[in-house]
Amino acid sequence: MKIIIYEDDYKLRQSLSLLIDGTKGYSVIGDFPNCENIEKEVKTLQPDVILMDIDMPVVNGIEGVEKVKAHFPDIKILMHTVFDDNDKLFACLKAGADGYLLKKTPPVKLLEALQDIYTGGAPMSPGIARRVLSTFHQLNSAKNKYGLTKREKEILLLLTEGYTYKAISAECHISMDTVSTHLRNIYNKLHVNCGTEAVAKAIRERLV
Repeated sequence: MKIIIYEDDYKLRQSLSLLIDGTKGYSVIGDFPNCENIEKEVKTLQPDVILMDIDMPVVNGIEGVEKVKAHFPDIKILMHTVFDDNDKLFACLKAGADGYLLKKTPPVKLLEALQDIYTGGAPMSPGIARRVLSTFHQLNSAKNKYGLTKREKEILLLLTEGYTYKAISAECHISMDTVSTHLRNIYNKLHVNCGTEAVAKAIRERLV
């Protein structure tokens, strides 16, 4: 497994290089203090995995992830950082990072994470994984806060996509009267008076 390290702390970068390069099956093919030339470096060295810090001078890790994924989407990127706040976490995941480890992770766990990400996994420190799950649970709760049924959500989604009552009837294989009944129930649950208001609320609150 060929690995590039991006880390601005020289001592830590050297320690990581020694740890990883000294382990059978792992090879550090480059290490750099920031992502200023990351596109050129990745194109030249062609790593399997990138171990990426976040807070680096000139060009930081989040920008580095975006650059790599824009040009080399198949290369795996494991974030290795002190930051455990939501802003940094989700910025990295949104940019395309494949895993997220805190720097306090023991060396053996880091090596396991590199192997995991190389074989298609998405390793995360336990606290980070819980945070991601919690956020998605909150999103799901928000989507269900009005008590819409599965069928009502389906019809509301079609409504937001511009389907007419007749088109909804054909798509869902139900009668026009049934469509009207579902829409009345949707309007009541969302506390709106018409389809336009329902669509606006569904989009604004990400209900579909």
